[in-house]
Amino acid sequence: MFRRRRAARERQAEPAPVEEAAPEPMRDSGPWDADEPHPDRDRVDLGGLRLPVIEGFEIQVNVAGDQIVGAVVLGGDSALQVHAFAAPKSSGIWDEVRAELAEGVRAVNGTVSEREGPFGVELAGEVPVEGQGRQPVRYLGVDGPRWFLRAVISGKAAADPAAGEALEGLIRDIVVVRGDEPMAPKEPIRLQLPAEARQAVEQHAARQKTPDLNPFQRGPEITETR
Repeated sequence: MFRRRRAARERQAEPAPVEEAAPEPMRDSGPWDADEPHPDRDRVDLGGLRLPVIEGFEIQVNVAGDQIVGAVVLGGDSALQVHAFAAPKSSGIWDEVRAELAEGVRAVNGTVSEREGPFGVELAGEVPVEGQGRQPVRYLGVDGPRWFLRAVISGKAAADPAAGEALEGLIRDIVVVRGDEPMAPKEPIRLQLPAEARQAVEQHAARQKTPDLNPFQRGPEITETR
């Protein structure tokens, strides 16, 4: 009897098992952080950005000096520019960046106002374009974990909601690769050409050092915007 009572007391003293918290469900859409679960699909790897490949759209790169600082997706009469930046761990920067963008648009005699969009508050307005009059434009921002993604939609998709849905869907499937290195807020996340494109550039540069045996042969082409 004594032994049975002591065993009962020992069982009562044992701590209750701790229930493990259920993992958080995966979000329905991005932009995605490279370290979180996200759909596996065909994307162009630009290092700090991975852009989904969509039929009918062409991907170009923005170049500043010798650095790739952003990407442009062209489709029909519409364009989408995307840039990725470092951001503080504790807070986002879209509120601050949005105010700077609005000030810049008004400085060039453009018009812009805030409105609610699919990614939260965005800017919509018109900007003067040399030789083309005024062009509709939308500025979208997404604050991620230690990164910020800025997207600019221009052309038909900026004024036509139906045309804008395709580019909005593309933004939702972008993957941002922040990396672990220390970066100042608003510092551009480093981008690079895909491996195949870099190899083509290197081969083309090597051929330039040898005699041109066929002057009518075209070298590899990489589309970029400046």
